[in-house]
Amino acid sequence: MSDRSTQSVLVTAATGTVGRHVVAELGDADCEVRAATRDPDAARERFDAADAVVAFDFDRPETWGAALTGVDAVFLVRPPAVDTDDVCAVVDATARVGVERIAYLSTLGADRNRLLPHYRIERRIEAAGVGYAFLRASFFAQNLHEVHRRDVLDRDELFVPAGSGATSFVDARDVAAVAARVLVEPGHLHVAYDLTGPEALTYDEVATIFSEELGRSIEYADPSIPAFVRRMRSRGHPLGYVLLMVGIYTTARLGLAERVTDDVERVLGRPPRSIRAYVADYADEFRTAGRDAAASDR
Repeated sequence: MSDRSTQSVLVTAATGTVGRHVVAELGDADCEVRAATRDPDAARERFDAADAVVAFDFDRPETWGAALTGVDAVFLVRPPAVDTDDVCAVVDATARVGVERIAYLSTLGADRNRLLPHYRIERRIEAAGVGYAFLRASFFAQNLHEVHRRDVLDRDELFVPAGSGATSFVDARDVAAVAARVLVEPGHLHVAYDLTGPEALTYDEVATIFSEELGRSIEYADPSIPAFVRRMRSRGHPLGYVLLMVGIYTTARLGLAERVTDDVERVLGRPPRSIRAYVADYADEFRTAGRDAAASDR
């Protein structure tokens, strides 16, 4: 297995939380970038940094061959709705066509928890004979607006059942920056990086940061699990997705999400972004015109 600089990269889930930033990061690298999505026509205008937007669907193996042909490296993501067997089949396909490395977006603790789908996928990648980097990420800061924005906007609250447990939130942009490095630079084969933010915070502490950055009081509601499930289901979220979120927040509630590492800084040569930096950068996601006017009158 060679460890040269990569020439062509396929980014799966290219419109996702991390994938979109991986495409942007790779736009500055000396490589061909292929943004893979189920609907390339709808996504094409979003990807100025991509050299090509290609059709790729985990549920349709007939789309894999054209997307993978001539690719040196793959940024691999398991979307929540995709079956683990399908992701493993994609891993096998990458090995067959000669892909040299995979950067797999995993999760903290995947190497120790056999119940996680990521555990099985990591083992499949190891067995495939492809160079790999496992990016075991903590809870994404971006989930706070992609999943919980409505609660902050409508109720001035963070509505998650995490108790008093702390979480080492990581910014998806930092995960993407690490992914871009390991995909195109030598020195990152057969490694695993545990990617966290600079500190572990309780949701009470996160709510305080939201309040300070947004200029209005945001409370941490700390609902019961049944109350959380009821609200999420009332908004049309599938039960499987809601239970996945419950599992994530239960991990925090039990004190199992507070681990902090320096892997982001070791790869990037700079500290990871803090939750405060995230809220400042995404403040407009949590504001309405009416709230902006009220804040400006203070």
